[in-house]
Amino acid sequence: MSQTELAVLGGVGKMSQINYEKDARSPNAAYLTALDEAGVDTHYVLTGRRTDESHATLGDGSLSFTTGSEALSPVAMYDIEAAAGDGRSLEREEVESTMYFPTEQLAAQGLDPAQVVGIKVRGDSMDGTLADGDWVLVDRSSRDPHPEGVFLLLVHGERRIKRVQRVAGGAWLLISDNPRYEKELIKPQDMKDVEILGRCEIRIGRIT
Repeated sequence: MSQTELAVLGGVGKMSQINYEKDARSPNAAYLTALDEAGVDTHYVLTGRRTDESHATLGDGSLSFTTGSEALSPVAMYDIEAAAGDGRSLEREEVESTMYFPTEQLAAQGLDPAQVVGIKVRGDSMDGTLADGDWVLVDRSSRDPHPEGVFLLLVHGERRIKRVQRVAGGAWLLISDNPRYEKELIKPQDMKDVEILGRCEIRIGRIT
């Protein structure tokens, strides 16, 4: 296929296709999904490995590798520090990479692949739970702070990962697991400045 034909197939312009091939830009999940539906082995395009070779699997919140040919779901991975949009729509951001996970294993973790995104952790505020440079899978369908847990939040237009605890009077306490950082109290009248974007479910990072 020509670059123009492949661009049309992926739903992008010819210049975007050229930039993908030059490694000047990274394709997003919609482009890769369109190519995958057309029969392109997008796993091979991204990793150099065929889909019947090794791929990532999940178990007890950790990442391992297995072989097989079961259905894989693409998960778009975003770097929240590099974000430039309005904070609410991750789809407007550049996808840093795309990882593929077995659909059945995501479902076994209670996750709908269509609602899962990967977020790169930045900074040391969540040390002890999440380290700088880790990836975390976020369930965007889970936005209720009860039960309490670790969430991707939009706070005053800035994306943050914090532990959320509800306190008396309807306020929220935003907690950094690193004790060097102070807790932040969000009063009920200030809730308009805070939005839960999803619950952090699975950490992917180095063992140290």
